[in-house]
Amino acid sequence: MKFVKTTSANGEEINLHYQDLGTGTPVILIHGWPLDHQMWDYQSTALTDAGFRVISYDRRGFGKSDKPLTGYDYDTLADDLKALVDELGLENAVLAGFSMGGGEVVRYFSKHGGKGISKAILISSIAPFMLQTPDNPDGVPQEKIDEITAGLIDDRPGFLGTFSKQFYGQGLLNKPVSSERLATDLNIAMQATLKSTLGSAAAFSSTDLRAEMSSIQVPTLIIHGDEDQTVPIKATGEQAARLLPHAEYLVYEGEPHGLFITAKDRLNADLIDFIRK
Repeated sequence: MKFVKTTSANGEEINLHYQDLGTGTPVILIHGWPLDHQMWDYQSTALTDAGFRVISYDRRGFGKSDKPLTGYDYDTLADDLKALVDELGLENAVLAGFSMGGGEVVRYFSKHGGKGISKAILISSIAPFMLQTPDNPDGVPQEKIDEITAGLIDDRPGFLGTFSKQFYGQGLLNKPVSSERLATDLNIAMQATLKSTLGSAAAFSSTDLRAEMSSIQVPTLIIHGDEDQTVPIKATGEQAARLLPHAEYLVYEGEPHGLFITAKDRLNADLIDFIRK
């Protein structure tokens, strides 16, 4: 297994696990909450088959990365990403973030100037701001965020099992993914600690990135499903497209949050097309 070293604000050294496959233009894939780099299996296969180098890593606190008690804010997570870019000497890379990972993409540009990155992709992203406030009326109400915290503390496996069904738009009549997929996701999510799961949820639900969106000065692709019940499209995808007027914005009609599975073939084709442009 491959690891890169990074540090926390208190000087604690952290090992981040990453996977590095293929050759060609480097594509960095940042996973969503509460999963790890394994969520990108279909994309990693398609992108390497298309001739790209794919680098995916486990965010601190998740997967095979170290699980410190602190450092789940976007400043630290962006520093972790920079450690990976620096260690691998990446240049002209494409940076893609799914859901929570979109926050790392934006903060990496605002804090580190997008060093080594030539294109950006936001998929089902929480950016620019997910929380409902008077000036962000389409966001998620605070009481819904509080329910996430309470559910995790009360019964983390039970909460995450229910969360995964919403994640993929699973219902009594609509079953876009198998029970085995849901079980796999739960197993992956439970590799994280409660501390890292709660800390990351606090970051993606409350961080306001609206003023930082303009720091993205590279070609950008925004993809969001209009049936996303986890990260509402109006507060995120639509607002991101308005703040990045030159970005390419693709709305996947009828698709839920977890479109990397439910619309994997379309997503793979759109990613390959954008990277090759």
